[in-house]
Amino acid sequence: MIEENKEPTPLTAIGEFGLIETLTKNIELRNKSSVLGIGDDAAIIAASKLQRVVSTDMLIEGVHFDLLYTPLKHLGYKAVVVNLSDIYAMNAIPKQITVSIAVSNRMSIEALEEIYSGIYLACEIYNVDLVGGDTTSSLSGLVISVTAIGEAEEKKIVRRSGAKENDLICVTGDLGAAYMGLQILEREKAVFKDHNSIQPDFSGKDYILERQLKPEARKEIIEFLAEQKIMPTSMIDVSDGLSSELIHLAKSSGVGIQIYEEKLPIDVCTVTTADELQIDATIAALNGGEDYELLFTIPLEFHNQVKHKLGITIIGHVTDKSAGYHMVAKGSESMIPLTAQGWNHGA
Repeated sequence: MIEENKEPTPLTAIGEFGLIETLTKNIELRNKSSVLGIGDDAAIIAASKLQRVVSTDMLIEGVHFDLLYTPLKHLGYKAVVVNLSDIYAMNAIPKQITVSIAVSNRMSIEALEEIYSGIYLACEIYNVDLVGGDTTSSLSGLVISVTAIGEAEEKKIVRRSGAKENDLICVTGDLGAAYMGLQILEREKAVFKDHNSIQPDFSGKDYILERQLKPEARKEIIEFLAEQKIMPTSMIDVSDGLSSELIHLAKSSGVGIQIYEEKLPIDVCTVTTADELQIDATIAALNGGEDYELLFTIPLEFHNQVKHKLGITIIGHVTDKSAGYHMVAKGSESMIPLTAQGWNHGA
C-alpha cells in the first residue's frame, strides 16, 4: 500500500535498472517449465510435448482505464487477468507472463510498486510466473502490455471454429455487470468534476464495481470441464460483448446462432443499476463488454453434466448457417437479429 504521508519517490532517484530491481526483487518461480526468469537477456522456458499458446493485451491510460477511479493494485491485477482469460479460452493452462510498462515522470516508485503488487497477486492466485518484460518512458500516460504463455495437449486445445449444428451454447458467470460498473464510475466522475466537494456514492454497487475494476478469469470452469471430460467444440472469452463474441464463433465455425433472452444470466445489481440509469439490462449484457466470462459450445450429450453446474448457463443452441444469428425475445417468439456492436474502448 502507498503510505499517505510519505513523500513519493521520483523515478529519477533510482533510474531504470534500479526500478527493475525494485519491482522484481521478490519474484519466485512456481512452474517447472520456468527455467530462468528475470535477470538475463531472455527468459528460458522448457520445451515439452505440449503446445504453447500465447496472448498479448495492452492497456492504455485514457483508453482502457482512468486513473481517477482505478486503484493501482486493481489495475495491475486486471492487466494480468485479461490475458489469462484468453489462455483459458483456448482450454489451456497459463504458465508464464511478461509485463512491459511505459510510464511518465509523474508516476512515483511507490505507485509502480502498487501496480506490481496487483500483478504479483494475480500470479499467485493463478499460479503463473512473471519471467520478463520491459520498462520505458512515456510522454502520454501509463501503458501496460502483458503477454501470457500457456500450454495444453494438442488434442485438447479449443478454437473458435469447431461449433456444430445442435451444439449447446453456454456462458459462465453473469453478463453486463462490468459495463454497468463503468457507467457508475463515469457518473460519479462527472459529478466530482462539477462538484469536487461531493463524495462519490457507490453504496450497493460493490459487485458491479469489482467486475469492472478487478475481474477474474474462469480457471475453475476449465478445471470442471477437464474433470467431467467435457471437450468444448468452440470457445472464446467475452471481452467485447456477448453478441460480438457469438458472431465471432458463428463466423469462424460456419454456423448460425439462436439464443434466448430469458436465459441470459444477469445479476440483480446489474438489473437495478440499469433501471436506475435508464439502460436496458439486456443491451448491457449483449454489448457491454469486459465481462471476461467464457462462451463455449458443447455437444448435446453433455447437457445434464452442465445443466446444474453453478456458474454455467445454457443460453441457446447452434443452428444451420442459413438461419443467421438471432435472439428469441423474452415473453414472445419474435426473433431479434444479433449484431456485432462490441464495446468501444474509447467511449
